[in-house]
Amino acid sequence: MLKGFRDFILRGNVVDLAVAVIIGAAFNAIVNSMVKDVLTQVIAAIAGKPDFSGVVLKLRGTPIMLGNFLNAAISFLIVASVVYFGIVLPLNTLLARLKKPAPEAPSSMKTCPECLSEIPLAAKRCAHCTQPVPVA
Repeated sequence: MLKGFRDFILRGNVVDLAVAVIIGAAFNAIVNSMVKDVLTQVIAAIAGKPDFSGVVLKLRGTPIMLGNFLNAAISFLIVASVVYFGIVLPLNTLLARLKKPAPEAPSSMKTCPECLSEIPLAAKRCAHCTQPVPVA
């Protein structure tokens, strides 16, 4: 029982996933800092609000934290664009270059020597001009 668990933990997929989660958490801190310390400040300089987390909509006395949602939405868009343009697009381009073209299927047709029309390989006579055709 413990051997199976050990094999499961040491399998490459689990280790890769653990590394991805750790790197993702570190990347999340960078993105959050970029959104909070850079982008929202630039937007605040243009719009006049110093921090989006201060944007609150009150509905019957209940605060709705619109600013926090805006910060999270901006963070998501940054992460999604970095993942797409930094990982997905280059990987798809690389895989397209490495992918070998499919081999051409052998032709199932031949040309009639008399009328130059296309006929099946196994045909003994041309369907267009009725001339005998040598079998390929």
